[in-house]
Amino acid sequence: MSPVEWKVLLDKMEPNGKPWIILGLADAMPTVVERYEVNTKERQAQFLATVAHESDHFRATVEYASGNAYEGRRDLGNTQKGDGRRFKGRGLIQLTGRFNYKAASDEFKTDFIADPDLIGVFPWAAVVSAWWWKNHDLNRIADKGDPRAVCKVVNGGLNGIDSRIALLKIAELNIA
Repeated sequence: MSPVEWKVLLDKMEPNGKPWIILGLADAMPTVVERYEVNTKERQAQFLATVAHESDHFRATVEYASGNAYEGRRDLGNTQKGDGRRFKGRGLIQLTGRFNYKAASDEFKTDFIADPDLIGVFPWAAVVSAWWWKNHDLNRIADKGDPRAVCKVVNGGLNGIDSRIALLKIAELNIA
């Protein structure tokens, strides 16, 4: 699909999404499809439902919360004072924690540690999210058609599962 066709689909999924987010994702989708193998109807539907939910229905690329809840979370690599706020969720999938920002920095040869806000702008907001998706084997999980399994990997539980399933149905109906 072209960026224009992706935009039409994203508008159907989230008619109240912010235009700059919808356009940014629509423009990035050809790269997401090709480079990160989000290249089947099921993978695309699961990916889009996930990032729509995680981005508050295409209304945010930076987590609303302060990030204080992540302070001192060694499992996220937040070992330095201020890491919780500095490495709070960004991008469409809400990449969180020093470990993830460092891994993205290494992958993209871009210093997201020095400038974490970059992950909240396009194309990074979409591309980093697709990279994280692929690295967490979510294409394989999406192939099984189980949105609950996808949700558990992304969110650690079933937070927002009803929203994710509703978005998944819209995406499935509208992806050619």
